[in-house]
Amino acid sequence: MESVRIGIVGMGNMGSSHARYLRQGDISRCTLTAVCDTISERIEPFRNTDIKTYTDSKELIRSGEVDAVLIATPHYDHTTIGIDAFEQGLHVLVEKPISVHKADCERLISAYEAAGDRIFGAMFQMRTEPVYQRIKALIDNGELGDIQRTSWIVTSWFRSNIYYASGGCRATWKGEGGGVLLNQCPHNLDLFQWFCGMPTKVRAFCGFGKYHPIEVEDEVTAYFEYPNGATGTFVTSTGEAPGSDRLEIAGDRGRLLYENGKLTFIRNEIRTSDYTKTTTEPFGRPPVWHVDIPITGPRGGHAVITQNFVDAILDGKPVLAPAVEGIHSIEIANAMLYSAITDTTVELPLDGVAYEAHLKKLIAESTFKKDTVDAPGPSSDMAKSFR
Repeated sequence: MESVRIGIVGMGNMGSSHARYLRQGDISRCTLTAVCDTISERIEPFRNTDIKTYTDSKELIRSGEVDAVLIATPHYDHTTIGIDAFEQGLHVLVEKPISVHKADCERLISAYEAAGDRIFGAMFQMRTEPVYQRIKALIDNGELGDIQRTSWIVTSWFRSNIYYASGGCRATWKGEGGGVLLNQCPHNLDLFQWFCGMPTKVRAFCGFGKYHPIEVEDEVTAYFEYPNGATGTFVTSTGEAPGSDRLEIAGDRGRLLYENGKLTFIRNEIRTSDYTKTTTEPFGRPPVWHVDIPITGPRGGHAVITQNFVDAILDGKPVLAPAVEGIHSIEIANAMLYSAITDTTVELPLDGVAYEAHLKKLIAESTFKKDTVDAPGPSSDMAKSFR
């Protein structure tokens, strides 16, 4: 194979965006040969072109027109379409999240593993941004020492009522399986676990429809515990403006802070653990260096992930964002929701089947009607009814 023929399934906002750079030739050794959407108007611009159009993903997958599919459908469909593609021998690149819940992630990953030598990538393009690659390198190289505390406040995901009204599946248990955690924060949660690993315990508090007329979470405050005794917090919201984006990781060799486009490292000259044991100063503390970390390198983005996906297929290059790792951010999101809904601390690994059953119960018992954009958000009693 000298070039990859790719088909996009799902031509909403993200699918259309991927189609633009593919049609412009931004990805080398790759051709957009097919598009698919159940809403025929979305594929109308591609009719009477050399790009095949479909309204059924099964037809596209079996058409013989594609070597790989890029899945940009509503979340629940990622699993079924991905499994079908693997069973037909195709490579798969999936938008975030790879699935709605852990049990579906496991089903999709099992299909990938059974497919043999197929490539399975996830559209976690934030991993390609220079600043996050630099943070990852500093941690992996041991510059922070043993991580003691993590904190990410990301409340810059503000959304209005009209945003939630613009999509029929948006912000419902049945349509997306969650709110800010499943729609806006998969990237942040992916990076958080990429940097710091998986927690062992999660305690979360969620506002369900706190700021918008939706039934799912639009505010989250969570506490994590890690295997080495480190602790962490994660705060997010779509109802706060102007919002904040502040990532802080503290280790016994210093503290890393990323905020307002600036990465700062306050580095201890002596490890905290060593200083504590050896100092004769009762109120002393390790001397530090203040270092502004330069952020250099080409910008990342969706096209970078797609080019890497093509290179992995043709050249065997390592996948920048392996989709099998996408289960981690989903497990954390599921655990936060489960903790808030049941008012308990959740231990990881999460029981994916139990969470799936609970999610199905939420869907079955939901009485929410998504036709009141101007109405106030669900009351606290409604939020309690989701437990």
